[in-house]
Amino acid sequence: MRIMAVFAHPDDEIGCIGTLAKHAARGDEVMLVWTTLGELASQFGDATHEEVTRVRREHGAWVAGKIGAQFHFFDMGDSRMTGNRAEALQLARLYAQFKPNAVITWSDDHPHPDHRMTAKIAFDAITLARIPKIVNEADAEDLAPPPNLNDEQASSPRFEAWRQPIRFYQYYAPASPYPDVFIDISGTIEQGEEVMSFYQQFYKWEWKPENYRAMRAEIGRLGGVKFAERFNLKVSHLRARDYLD
Repeated sequence: MRIMAVFAHPDDEIGCIGTLAKHAARGDEVMLVWTTLGELASQFGDATHEEVTRVRREHGAWVAGKIGAQFHFFDMGDSRMTGNRAEALQLARLYAQFKPNAVITWSDDHPHPDHRMTAKIAFDAITLARIPKIVNEADAEDLAPPPNLNDEQASSPRFEAWRQPIRFYQYYAPASPYPDVFIDISGTIEQGEEVMSFYQQFYKWEWKPENYRAMRAEIGRLGGVKFAERFNLKVSHLRARDYLD
């Protein structure tokens, strides 16, 4: 199984890090993707874009290494995303390379515009990635290229459309019309805490690792396990199962 987590800013992934770590430990391919560098964070002050890029890439590499994932940054502009076709097409070309079976992203109604726009393009990219003429269209050549996942030295790579179904998971939102999914992260709660603590120390948040653990425990109680993460699956209804559970 291949899972891609698509978020706007480094640290957005905290809400699913236990799930990603659990899948990576099982042997699944996991990729963390950020649509912006989060360059407007006040911690950077007047640092140059190059310096912010360096620090953010270090953050992404550390988190990806902690859970055994690949990672990629786009540079769509912190608090400048519009959810347009060009943004979705950049992501669609990455879908065409990585070939995800599942995507995790933000909810549709989050107050931050970058979060909403990231959810929008993550969903739009599913359709764009299905169409060969779109992922390979000539006027897309000026877009920032996605990483070459095959280590091939092709100056103008041709993308093979990805037409398989993609399960689309979003961070839980009370107003979502879509069904809930709980993932038991009891075995990866420590990795989640480490990632949360990493960011907490950088940003000097008042929200601490013990708050993270308490929140995952509360979600776990709702799902009948010790610790859990909660998502909405963007489908009209869940699949049929053999028996009630």
